[in-house]
Amino acid sequence: MYRSIVVPLDGSPSAEFAVPVARGIARRTDGGVHLVHVHVPLSVAGALRSATVPFYRDWEVEAKSQEEDYLSGLQQRLSGLPQVSVDHRLEEGSVVDTLVRCASELSGDLIVMTTHGRGPLARAWLGSVADGVARRSAVPVLLLRPTADAEPIGEHLFRNILVTLDGSPLAEQILEHVTGLGALSGARYTLARVVSPMVVTGYAPTPEGMLTDSAHGAELEMLVADAEAYLEGVAAMLRSRGLSVETQVVVELQTAVGILDFAREKAVDLIAMATHGRTGFSRLVLGSVADKVLRGTTAPVLLYRPLQGVSAG
Repeated sequence: MYRSIVVPLDGSPSAEFAVPVARGIARRTDGGVHLVHVHVPLSVAGALRSATVPFYRDWEVEAKSQEEDYLSGLQQRLSGLPQVSVDHRLEEGSVVDTLVRCASELSGDLIVMTTHGRGPLARAWLGSVADGVARRSAVPVLLLRPTADAEPIGEHLFRNILVTLDGSPLAEQILEHVTGLGALSGARYTLARVVSPMVVTGYAPTPEGMLTDSAHGAELEMLVADAEAYLEGVAAMLRSRGLSVETQVVVELQTAVGILDFAREKAVDLIAMATHGRTGFSRLVLGSVADKVLRGTTAPVLLYRPLQGVSAG
């Protein structure tokens, strides 16, 4: 697992923050790192005179040459490292579509990228490229928030991992991928489930579509007990594989707030979650819970888009 790692780059130092992390993973798996940059052609408005078109063609040629030099130079700096093979690809087209396609063509089993970065065209990644890749990728996406130094992550990887679950088989599909990553550094895991003190009492033709009420006393205790029993069942399966696993039920009205608060309290160095879990109104979807967690944490986040109809087993 994780022998083919794709690193999208936009030419910025922020995006390069992902490189030592990908390198650290590849070193432990005897894998390879694929550096990918997508050239975005400069659009020539129809109103421009034809005489100006050669200028833009020359600009495109020069820009692509510089991008190729950038990738080649970065590959050369990394290629001397033992046990890590590095190559690069310069592609052209829609950024998200091209990155997803490249990951498939390269038989990538992990994409490592930053949640933001700005290249020559001032492209913002958070909410666009990173979000789009995480929505569409068939393989896990490890998203990093750039800080002053990525080397400690690259060297030690992740040892205190928070895995968020919602009780659904779809959400449990993250387990295979996060334990594969955690095995590289002997990580310990905390399985967490957020229980809301608000319960659905019915449905109504309102914009929200739901009628809710507060759960108190025995009712809330039962919700927590059910969540604890579920988490312990999953933990028992992981412990049977020799993994160090704890469980925690968090009572919080907003799922993302509960995850973020607990992650800070536990000082986790990775949050792992599926981009969706349950169906219906409690669905965990990128753009809601996962998006809020991404924007609210400085910890790396491992996201996986579950396959419908496949259980965690």
